[in-house]
Amino acid sequence: MIQTDVCVLGAGPGGVAASLQLAKLGISSIVVDKAVFPRDKICGDSISGKVPYVFNRIDKEIFKDFISREDLKYNSWGVEFIYPDRKIQIDYKPGITKAELELEKPVGFLSKRMDFDNYLVDYIKKEPLVDLREGVQITAFERNETGYILYSKDKSTQIQAKLVIVADGAQSKFARQIGKVEIDPKHYAGSVRAYYKNVKGGDYLNRIELHFLKKLEPGYFWIFRLPNGEANVGIGMRTDLLKERKVNLRKEMIRILKEEEPFKERFKNAELIGELQGFGLPLGSKKRVISGDHFMLIGDAASLIDPLTGEGIGNATVSGRFAALHAAEALKANDFSAKFLSKYDKMVYDKLWKELRVSTFLQNAYKYKWLSSTLKRLANNRQFIEILSAIFSDVDLKKKLFSPVFYYKLIFNR
Repeated sequence: MIQTDVCVLGAGPGGVAASLQLAKLGISSIVVDKAVFPRDKICGDSISGKVPYVFNRIDKEIFKDFISREDLKYNSWGVEFIYPDRKIQIDYKPGITKAELELEKPVGFLSKRMDFDNYLVDYIKKEPLVDLREGVQITAFERNETGYILYSKDKSTQIQAKLVIVADGAQSKFARQIGKVEIDPKHYAGSVRAYYKNVKGGDYLNRIELHFLKKLEPGYFWIFRLPNGEANVGIGMRTDLLKERKVNLRKEMIRILKEEEPFKERFKNAELIGELQGFGLPLGSKKRVISGDHFMLIGDAASLIDPLTGEGIGNATVSGRFAALHAAEALKANDFSAKFLSKYDKMVYDKLWKELRVSTFLQNAYKYKWLSSTLKRLANNRQFIEILSAIFSDVDLKKKLFSPVFYYKLIFNR
């Protein structure tokens, strides 16, 4: 039996953020992951600006090398919301030239999770206060007076922990069994992802492409460019609508690439690498209880994925860091009760809920034809584009999207 104050289930970005923050506070932890790194993780491979922001608050050394590694990532400088009849292009640095970008710190990245997660895992392997156990799948949990005993599948690993930080993703057994997290089709999305080579299009800004096709609304089809001439290509849609409209995402993605323009032309000479793979996205479009006696849920296990963009890595690192900070308070007070740990829920939602609420509002804009058409008409409005650009880096600006005054000024005071 291995004894520890804190056990982190999962060595993805959220789990790494939690363990590193604990280490910076002088607290040791055991991190357990069923995989042996490097390993693939089915994902869109988009890393928002939150991620370097959070890790830089933990340790400024983490991203220094990553930023210079052109073999691991592309710097992304914008997002395109593309509708059948128009395009809303949001550049983080509007009008910037390729030469000028060399002097700027990137806002976001595009990197395969196999590469990015392995980079982070290599970093925690150097941290003496982090005990990483790879290739250990925890399948059973036993509550006792001092916390939880965690058992591996073959019982060869048994860990007694006062506190469990649950970071093992959307399919977390702990979150389902202990945290009572249930799949709600209105707050869950199904997705399919594949890698392709030789996809036409793109430029030096490496913008994220989100294509809102009529059949998929409020979901979308995406193209994210990656190093080595590859692209992450996928499709996602809310689960309740998938069932209602009887959409098969795999078949629909293949149909889009073969039949619809401009994809038919862009993928004419593209080569599929591997196969299409499906994955689920627990969306942060409603508040949930994300802690309890002796545990805290983070990232996808806590259903914190952005409902509009589908991006989850940023919120995983935010919640991972908060979980570590509150773990330190719990250890100091020797209090691991649900009541004490509920302060963690407040920390997370105080930081993320306004943003998640606005993303949910925009995701559902397709229901309100007047709003959807207004957003499309503003595609060439400079003020609108500047505000949207700022939204990606300033959460407080998202509150303006709920104000009628915002729309009045935007439409009549250009």
